[in-house]
Amino acid sequence: MKRLIGFAHALCAVLLLVASASPAALPTEPGTISVEDLLPRPLRLSVKKDAIIYYHSVFDRALGQMAAGTPVTIVGLSDNGCRVRGRAKHGDVAGWMKFSDLVMGDPTLPEKLKSLYERQMKITELISQHEVAIGMTRDEVGKSLGRPTRTSTKVTAAGREERLEYAIFQKVPQPAVGRAPNGQLVESVVYVKVEVGTLSVSFKNGVVDVIEETKGNPLAGAPVKIVPVPIMVY
Repeated sequence: MKRLIGFAHALCAVLLLVASASPAALPTEPGTISVEDLLPRPLRLSVKKDAIIYYHSVFDRALGQMAAGTPVTIVGLSDNGCRVRGRAKHGDVAGWMKFSDLVMGDPTLPEKLKSLYERQMKITELISQHEVAIGMTRDEVGKSLGRPTRTSTKVTAAGREERLEYAIFQKVPQPAVGRAPNGQLVESVVYVKVEVGTLSVSFKNGVVDVIEETKGNPLAGAPVKIVPVPIMVY
């Protein structure tokens, strides 16, 4: 009996956890992308006409029906439709709807969202490698390189231009000798942080437009990388 009661309590806990989970927290389906976290604020559309909302991106299982004029928030994207969160006729849902069932003031919105996702993947990789590229924003450069060692600003008739300088460091291997617990001398390698040069990053209209090696060779001969400028979807 005690085991049965314990199992019942555990089952109730699981059911409560599932019930309280946000629909947007469901796993991303293969071949689809999640866009909600890429946007600074919710992107909302409305339902064009009474339409079915589906469990899956291939529209193979009906989840409910959305009434015409219902506002929905874009959560994800596939080649054929959007994953949305909204209120169906039977209650709150998160599922897939066809592009043709949604009112889009901008017909290029799906392409813009895909481009936004692709750009963010490139930016995430650059930041993880502590690299900078033409087309990055000041905030993205800060996340990648940290605080600049020097900042200067120039205001002209063409607008405000900002320039940041960064001392670039690399970890260089150096031989070291120490003693093991038994007293014997042991050779090892330690990595020392060494400044290899200075990188200058200039901004125009809020994005990087010039990258220069002002001292040394911090880019180590690698070509300057380029990413698309920020994509506006609103």
